[in-house]
Amino acid sequence: MPVISHAPDTGIWLLSTPRTSYALRIDATGAPCHIAWGPRLTLEEAAELAVPAGPDASSFEGRSPVGEELPVDGGARFGPPSLQVRFADGTRAFEWQPVGHDVREPAPGAAELSLRFRDRVHPLEVTLRYRVHDDSDVIERHTVLRNAGDRSITVLRADSAAWSLPPLPDYRLSHVTGQWSAESQLRRDRLPYGETLLTSRRGITSHHANPWVMLDAGDATETHGRVWSAALAWSGSWRITAQRTPDGRAGFTGGAGHDGTSVPLAPGEEFTTPGFAAVCTDGGFGAASRAWHAHTLAHVLPHPWETAPVLYNSWEATGFDVDEQGQRALAARAAALGVELYVVDDGWFGARRDDRAGLGDWAPAADRFPSGLAPLSDEVHRLGMRFGLWVEPEMVNPDSDLYREHPDWVLHVPDRTRTELRNQLVLNFARQDVADWAYDWLTRLVAKNGVDFLKWDMNRAFSEAGWPGRDDGADRLWTRYVHNLYGVIDRLRADHPQLRIESCSGGGGRVDLGILSRTDQAWPSDNTDAADRVAIQHGYGQVYPARTMAAWVTDVPNQLTHRTVPLRFRFHVAMAGLLGIGGDLTRWSEEELAEGAELVAGYKRVRHLVQHGALHRLRGPGDEGPTVVEYAAHDGSEALVLAWQRVQRHGGPRGPVRLGGLTPGARYRDTRTGTVHHATVLDGYGLSLDLPPGDWASSAVHLVRLAERDGA
Repeated sequence: MPVISHAPDTGIWLLSTPRTSYALRIDATGAPCHIAWGPRLTLEEAAELAVPAGPDASSFEGRSPVGEELPVDGGARFGPPSLQVRFADGTRAFEWQPVGHDVREPAPGAAELSLRFRDRVHPLEVTLRYRVHDDSDVIERHTVLRNAGDRSITVLRADSAAWSLPPLPDYRLSHVTGQWSAESQLRRDRLPYGETLLTSRRGITSHHANPWVMLDAGDATETHGRVWSAALAWSGSWRITAQRTPDGRAGFTGGAGHDGTSVPLAPGEEFTTPGFAAVCTDGGFGAASRAWHAHTLAHVLPHPWETAPVLYNSWEATGFDVDEQGQRALAARAAALGVELYVVDDGWFGARRDDRAGLGDWAPAADRFPSGLAPLSDEVHRLGMRFGLWVEPEMVNPDSDLYREHPDWVLHVPDRTRTELRNQLVLNFARQDVADWAYDWLTRLVAKNGVDFLKWDMNRAFSEAGWPGRDDGADRLWTRYVHNLYGVIDRLRADHPQLRIESCSGGGGRVDLGILSRTDQAWPSDNTDAADRVAIQHGYGQVYPARTMAAWVTDVPNQLTHRTVPLRFRFHVAMAGLLGIGGDLTRWSEEELAEGAELVAGYKRVRHLVQHGALHRLRGPGDEGPTVVEYAAHDGSEALVLAWQRVQRHGGPRGPVRLGGLTPGARYRDTRTGTVHHATVLDGYGLSLDLPPGDWASSAVHLVRLAERDGA
């Protein structure tokens, strides 16, 4: 069956993925309407589902608020609109008029459908785009608006896509909430009737919510049930609205921006919304997560199949007290531990001695690095490690040479207080001169100092989000800021193909498919407490793969929670992602250094499974007993099981955990104990966890498939 097929007699379009189908058509009014999204269909079968809309049940109801591919503001529609416009004459409605379509292959193994429309009266062109891949069930959608007239148009709302679910007996919404240092807290609640709004008004993706949703009938588990989910590829303000109607339907719409902002569209100007991808899966929440992980590795990340190095970051060891001699000493200890990437954090530049000054003056502090950063970079490279730096290009301290020279470069509103958070203001990246300034010093910094890695931070939300001197600045800056941010990163990486970048925003404030399409990993939270990280990583991994999840081992008592956790437990939690170390190695005992080196070496033996394998959540952090995850090789040749138990309750459950992703009928050897297990037993009956006694118990079990000729 073709990936995208069309039946001209019925007007049905059918998008086929390896396991699902998505069907739509243009109805008699010219509006694009949803038909089906679920198991595979043929065009003939889809036609059976395309029942013409009957007369309205009541004149008070109007058109169904669920079922259009992009609900517009206009006509007898009373649900949340995905598209709202105001034309120059004050008209605010939109009426669909189809003008054509095309199907193309934008890349090998991909197909894209474009459905082109215009307003029946006004010169606004709207194109709905759908992309499918032959190796993924994820469907990517976005919308393109073009002002084809000679007068300006105000786009009040332009969502990327709307998604409709089939009628179900009930609906449950899964998403994450949180705050700084407590991001990605998973919530699963019955979807209420009416509209449920998830949003960020902060100019960044935010710590408080993340732009993805999952819906099911309320009966899905980790391993069973059908789940519909979607994720927005956007790193600024965003909004997703889920709706449940009294007649038993549900759907959701989402895109860039938030209430109160608009997008000016000048004559001839085009606006492309960010991608809003979605997937329907069978096999519970675990299957939904694995679908997102596989898609992100195959079609989002710029270098997905690289092996991410073990990282050391200097922040906890030094704070702002950064100098060449101290960094050389830390680098030597990090190299002995087995670290492969050494990152100097905040404090290396300008007058930066605390968080009150220096941001914006991106030259090495002469009194701390008298010959610049190159000698330290050379020493790190000599030790066999890559060299990285912390930067915060979007921020400025008022106490800085940059701000004194360019006070107009920050987001601000005339005659209003410039609110400082963390003693800093936000540079207006929507201004091309600011973006060019950032690109210029960044590319010189990387080239001059042999920089292999940047930890790109962004430590505060927007306030006084104005752009004086432009009549449309307060509206235009929200999207242009993000596009210019992307542009700086894209240009920087084009200049330096070896450069790798971590997205950070005061922890997990900027994690989304948009930023991950041009960076290599993300910092999920400033909270490195191992106990708290179990829940944070659980929520993070619902959509984003472990290959993107930076996870550090830091010192105890933890700086935030003051909790003391054994070193092995801290390592085992961090081994579930991209292992990093952030403690003060000069204070580690010889025993801790030896144990750390052993655990780093152990991670290196299994990191290909963590970074590129399939995640199976065997027991969640809310279950009684240990939390357990498994990473299985896609060919079933290996598996890694990580288990963490904070407190052992006497008489509590210690039953086995059933593994997934193994080769049926095969046998697997535990590389530590030599014990041989049958896959049939591991899958059907489970693996008994050999956790040590007492609290803060953890283990890592590496299983390798035996060849048929190998004995037991």
